[in-house]
Amino acid sequence: MEFPPRKLLVVGDRVLIRTEEGEERTRVGLYLPATAIDSQQVQEGTIIATGPGDPMPDASTFDEEPWRIGEKTPRFRPMQARVGDHAIFFRKAAVEISFEEKKYLVVPQAAILALVRDELPI
Repeated sequence: MEFPPRKLLVVGDRVLIRTEEGEERTRVGLYLPATAIDSQQVQEGTIIATGPGDPMPDASTFDEEPWRIGEKTPRFRPMQARVGDHAIFFRKAAVEISFEEKKYLVVPQAAILALVRDELPI
């Protein structure tokens, strides 16, 4: 029996990041041991997926009676990070997960220090 492919969804204001695996080198070409890499405060990676953002209350519901409120679609504060951005973030805020034998980091948007984005010419 074959199961349909699973999809990993990111929730809230979090982003899913794939880090560049491999040996780290200094500017002069020396290889850094894993202990030296782990002591760094920031890390870099490519954003694979983003959550919808922080949920925002619907201001129009405050004007109506609560029993007359129908189904409304939730509103979210948009994320600044986009899929494909290169993120520089605090290492301690990241949580490592494994999904289908690949390792990713889940990072809250507040822990991202800077984004590098390739802007397409218009």
